[in-house]
Amino acid sequence: MIKPEMPANEPQRLETLRGLGILDTPAEERFDRITRMAKRLFNVPIALVSLVDENRQWFKSCMGVPVCETGRDISFCGHAILGDITFYIEDTTQDERFADNPLVTGAPFIRFYAGYPLSAPNGEKIGTLCIIDTVPRTLGEEDFLALKDLAVMVEQEFSALQMATMDELTNLSNRRGFKLLAEHSINLAKRHNVALCLSFFDLNDFKPINDVYGHLEGDRALTIFSQQLRESFRESDVCARLGGDEFAILFIHTNSIIVENLIERFAQDLKARVMQEGLPYEISFSYGIAEYDGSHHDSIEALIHSADGKMYLHKEQTQI
Repeated sequence: MIKPEMPANEPQRLETLRGLGILDTPAEERFDRITRMAKRLFNVPIALVSLVDENRQWFKSCMGVPVCETGRDISFCGHAILGDITFYIEDTTQDERFADNPLVTGAPFIRFYAGYPLSAPNGEKIGTLCIIDTVPRTLGEEDFLALKDLAVMVEQEFSALQMATMDELTNLSNRRGFKLLAEHSINLAKRHNVALCLSFFDLNDFKPINDVYGHLEGDRALTIFSQQLRESFRESDVCARLGGDEFAILFIHTNSIIVENLIERFAQDLKARVMQEGLPYEISFSYGIAEYDGSHHDSIEALIHSADGKMYLHKEQTQI
C-alpha cells in the first residue's frame, strides 16, 4: 500500500476546509441528494462526499457504507485531491498502491474507485465526490463528464456555505467563520500547549468618514484596511471582520511581544497605503492583545472579550 502524499499547500488547504464549518456536522439533504443521484446514475453500491481532514477522511454524505470516516493514510480520496481530474482505479487488486489496502482486503472490499476532486471557492482541494463498487468497472467519456457535473453541484453548495462565513465587502471571515476557525486553534493550543494570541482592532473616527465623504467612501476605507491586514500579516494568521469597523486577528505559535511588533509594522504599512491611495483622511486604529489562558478563556468569545477590553483601554490612553 502507498499512502497519499501531502499537498504542498496543506496548511492553507486545512484552513479553508475548517473555515467552511462543515466538518462533523449532521447529514444534509442538499448533499445527500447528489450522492443518491450518483449512486443511481452509475449503478454503484457506494457514493460519498468525502472531506480530507488532517488525519482522516470524513463523509459529509455517505450512501452505502455504515461508517462516517476512515483514516487518511488508507484513503483513496487523499490521492484524489492531489490532482485536478477524476482519480480512477478500474481494479484495485491490480494497482500496487491499493492491492493490500485494508479497504480493499476488508470491508467495504473496494474494487473500483472514481473520485472527482472538490474545490472550495478559493480553489483549494478539500475532498471528493466519489463512487465505489465491489467489482471492477470501466468508465467512458460520458461517465467522466457526468461525475464532474455532479461534483460541480457539490462545489456550488460549498460556495453557499462560504457565503455564510465570509464578509462580502472585505472577503475576510465574518464573526461566524472566525469562530469556527478559531475554535480549532484553541483546541490545538490546549492539546499541545502552544502560544495563542488574539488582537482586536477598532478603527478610529470611522463615523466621520461616512458622514463627510459618504458610505461608499466608508466601504472603501474598510476594504483598504482589510487588504492591508492580509498583506501585512502572515498566511498562518486568521484575519476577520467581526462587524462594522471591528476586526480581529488570531496568531498561532506567537506571543504578545511578537504581535506588538507585527502590529507596529502593520501601522506603518497602512499609513503608507493611505498616502499611496491619496485619501483625504487618515485610517488609524486602536487595538488590544489578549494571550490565550485556558484558566480564563473557555471559548473564543471569552478571548475576544479580553482583547476588546484591552482595546478600549488603549483607545482611552491615546485620546488623552
